[in-house]
Amino acid sequence: MGRGKIEIKRIENPTQRQGTFYKRRDGLFKKARELSVLCDVELLLLLFSSSGKIYEYHAPSVHSVKEFVQRYEAATQTTILRDHCKEINSERAKMEKSCEQMEKEIRIMTVDETENYTVLSLEALERNLEAAMERVRKEMEHKINREINYLENVVRERQEEGYSLCEKLSHVQTINDIAGASASVNHDDDLDLKLGFN
Repeated sequence: MGRGKIEIKRIENPTQRQGTFYKRRDGLFKKARELSVLCDVELLLLLFSSSGKIYEYHAPSVHSVKEFVQRYEAATQTTILRDHCKEINSERAKMEKSCEQMEKEIRIMTVDETENYTVLSLEALERNLEAAMERVRKEMEHKINREINYLENVVRERQEEGYSLCEKLSHVQTINDIAGASASVNHDDDLDLKLGFN
């Protein structure tokens, strides 16, 4: 029996999708290795999984991925690595500027007695501290409200459980009362029969 054709579409089950990825990745790498050996070609194969993990295969004649990409750039007149480096440097500059700003804000928020502050800088410090306090208060209120809601739900659930147990207890008590009354009537009838009252 031959293998049936499968529809090529995204596999919805994550476990099956991951298993298929690993099997097919290994098969793809095997084919790449065979192609590089049989045809004496230099190749580079890069895969990024859905989680962002990178897998690579390159022919033994390819010494490094960077060298291979540089050869590609030269052949196609494109600048993959340089553009990427510019992006990284730009991002790094933004992060450094952001860090400097944060450090400056932290320095402003700590009053150093050796510093000679102006009234304006102290007022700015006071505004910053008030804004920080307001954020802390809001966050605290939010957490307290969430905790209160949670506890109210717990109390409500316990009350409902209590009502349910009371109803069950009442029902059992009613059944016991009926059973007791019935047994009493049967007992009286048995007693009448024994004594000869009809």
